[in-house]
Amino acid sequence: MIAVEARPGPFAFDPASTALLVIDMQRDFLEPGGFGEALGNDVGQLRRTIAPLAALLAGWRAAGLPVIHTREGHLPDLSDCPPAKLARGAPSMRIGDEGPLGRILVRGEYGHDIVDELAPAPGEPVVDKPGKGAFYATDLGTLLEELKVASLVVTGVTTEVCVHTTVREANDRGYECLVLADCVGSYFPEFQRVGLDMIAAQGGIFGWVADSTDVLRALQEES
Repeated sequence: MIAVEARPGPFAFDPASTALLVIDMQRDFLEPGGFGEALGNDVGQLRRTIAPLAALLAGWRAAGLPVIHTREGHLPDLSDCPPAKLARGAPSMRIGDEGPLGRILVRGEYGHDIVDELAPAPGEPVVDKPGKGAFYATDLGTLLEELKVASLVVTGVTTEVCVHTTVREANDRGYECLVLADCVGSYFPEFQRVGLDMIAAQGGIFGWVADSTDVLRALQEES
């Protein structure tokens, strides 16, 4: 077992049964011209996560541990996108509309894919999801069972939406989750702070919160 200093207390995990989950680090959310910017957000607030997450990925891969990526997006005919979701965004920059990075949040488009700095390595699974949570209408649960995963180290965007939803879903399914504060991001600094506080509140009601440097240090000490 490895122990990492965290809130509300140390997080202990067995590397053999732990996976790194990288949520929705896509161009549509992190680069100008994508859906995030179309909603009026400053994508720079999310881009600060790229460097620490790249370092974490390098260390995690060097330790030979599993990495799972997710992407939020929809079929080209939008049949898996409910009307309530289609209504989000500027009238001319909604899901499925043509944007600078291709059709917004549509699978197979340039903007839908993961940013170059965090591209999946060969063999790393990528779970395409139509909703906020990574378990809804996906095979993530089956994949975790096949890998015999009991704990998740969670990263990605955005903290208060897709990360929070996924951590809550994982908690309901019995997974222990460690969320890395420097590797998750929100367009709104106050949401980032409160979102992390909510996870660790009440003795870790949804999980634990730490920094990626703490995880990397623990992995190096273990090796």
